[in-house]
Amino acid sequence: MSDSMIVVGITLAYLAMVLVVGLRARGQSNSSLEGYVAGGRHVGVMILFFILGAEIFSAFAFLGTPGWAYQRGAPAFYILAYLSLVPITIWVLGPRVARLGRERGYLTQGDMIADHYRSKPLGMLAGVIGVVALVPYLTIQIAGAGLLFQAATDGLVPFWLGGLLAFVVVAAYVFCSGLSGIGWTNLVQGIMMIFIAWFLGLAVSDRLYGGVGEMFAQIQQTAPEYLTMPGATDMSWGYFSTAVLVSAFGGAMWPHLFMKFYSADSGRTLRKVSVFYPLYAYLLVPLLLIGFAGILTFADAPLARPDTVLLKMVLDVANFSPWVIGLMLSGALAAAMSTGANLAHTAAIVLVRDVLTPTVMKGASEKATVGATRWSVLGLSLAAYGLALLNPGSLVMILLTAYGLIVQLFPMVLGALFLPRLRRASVMLGALVGSVAYLLMDFVWSSPLGWHAGVWAILLNVLVVIACQAFMQPAARGPSLAGRHH
Repeated sequence: MSDSMIVVGITLAYLAMVLVVGLRARGQSNSSLEGYVAGGRHVGVMILFFILGAEIFSAFAFLGTPGWAYQRGAPAFYILAYLSLVPITIWVLGPRVARLGRERGYLTQGDMIADHYRSKPLGMLAGVIGVVALVPYLTIQIAGAGLLFQAATDGLVPFWLGGLLAFVVVAAYVFCSGLSGIGWTNLVQGIMMIFIAWFLGLAVSDRLYGGVGEMFAQIQQTAPEYLTMPGATDMSWGYFSTAVLVSAFGGAMWPHLFMKFYSADSGRTLRKVSVFYPLYAYLLVPLLLIGFAGILTFADAPLARPDTVLLKMVLDVANFSPWVIGLMLSGALAAAMSTGANLAHTAAIVLVRDVLTPTVMKGASEKATVGATRWSVLGLSLAAYGLALLNPGSLVMILLTAYGLIVQLFPMVLGALFLPRLRRASVMLGALVGSVAYLLMDFVWSSPLGWHAGVWAILLNVLVVIACQAFMQPAARGPSLAGRHH
């Protein structure tokens, strides 16, 4: 049996196991909208810990993180820095969101925004932004899966087929089992990811350089610029710090993270998860080590695409057996698929709940809504697969760009949770101005002082909100929309 066939066999066995676990999680509650979307609001600490962990650790973790360490060096630690702040947003926002969801029947971010500001168009806008942001994010996971398959099997499984296999498995168990299937598969895949990441990180540095300490000693002698700020690509402290802030506070605005707050069985559960959440970040440490190992290995022949450094190190340099490569591929696929499942699930819910239900599906029964959501999982996953065939660029830069846009929802959400005096015209105008300013600074002009453009945009957003609150006359408030959520 050839090495490539062994790798394919191990990986297919893993995909079959994940599919079985996901399908077996289907229960009677999944026939209801609340059960399919929020797991009946009965998700406990362990499952929620792995669900929220999988929201962050994706193909971005296994491919993008070592890619940034290899390309930039020390600035890659911004990822660990912002993850240390994520628990603050979970602790502060999570319990309040969970309580409001239970009391008023909210299932999406748009539900809460539309009801609080008594504006269906505002809720629909949040839904459209959510879908537009989530589909490219899902595309990254499918593209990552295709890239992994192609490299690990030496082309035996081409890019298009590898992405298709991952897409079919994820779409199948999300279609059938909803959040329950996602929770149990994320538990299995989370354990797999952590084990494989630590094994590879320590094994690569030991095989090539005699250990982690010796590896960094060699980097210090031959390429010390990678071990200090601003790193090898002149990332300023200003950009580093603002990227941390935008990622930390923008992360909670992602619909796929925000909506999981509704699924918790209590606010106490969410606070427990927030305390233990940084433990999941230890997954990234060995992946960063692999990226740093690549600095020495490819010093004379730099890689054309930094995101491939893990694959090159494991497949071409460290000389692992095909059995280890098969397990590596399975662990990396676990990262892409666990996040992909959450993204496909959330994007479908947001599309149906926030965009279609107030318009073309007005008055639809709960059964019809659940059915439309299931089929939207397949449709959106297929659309993301089509985009994945275009093979997007740097995973980390795509995410950083997306965070700068999604963080513009922060004042709007904060107003719905803690600042009832904020008016819909203020937050709407602030979000629009902030979003346009961000896109201009990111793609047309340069950001002042070299900071992440998202920080300047959110500051402008807040200033617009404050000015509108001070100078605009309040409009008459319409009737509450809470009744539509029951």
